[in-house]
Amino acid sequence: MGRGRDGPAISAKERQPVPRRRGRLNPFACAALCAFSLWACSPIITKHGHQFRDKDVEQVQTGMTQEQVRSVLGSPATTATLGRGNAYYYISSTTSQVSFLTPTEIDRKVLAVYFSQHGTVERVAHYGLKDGKVFDFISRTTPPADTRDESLLRQMFRNLGQKQLFGG
Repeated sequence: MGRGRDGPAISAKERQPVPRRRGRLNPFACAALCAFSLWACSPIITKHGHQFRDKDVEQVQTGMTQEQVRSVLGSPATTATLGRGNAYYYISSTTSQVSFLTPTEIDRKVLAVYFSQHGTVERVAHYGLKDGKVFDFISRTTPPADTRDESLLRQMFRNLGQKQLFGG
């Protein structure tokens, strides 16, 4: 027989556990928890590099000088000397990152401005991937396979869709 706290002795039969009240979650707290869970798992989309509107690209016209192109589009990400002239490449990419995981690049675009020997615009191309191949969205063609430019473009798109080592 046990003894009560400040009272008479209590038998084992009389000593019954106090039923614990099971708490119910506050509906607001439950909704907030669900919303946070969904938010934490939703991807964060980040855009890097040159982000052009169609209006910006349309301003570049055949015959413009390299200086005029730089004043309209800004400095290119990279340049190349191709056979008869130069080319400016403006690169943009879009990455997706879920929670704390490593970001994955989901899209890459390359705006290429090709110049003649005289330093004036010959043509403009807006490259991206379509069906796994480099595709020019302006002329609606793929670049010829035997050009130095095509090799350079393939290098620019080679690792698209792979995880990045660094998030920025």
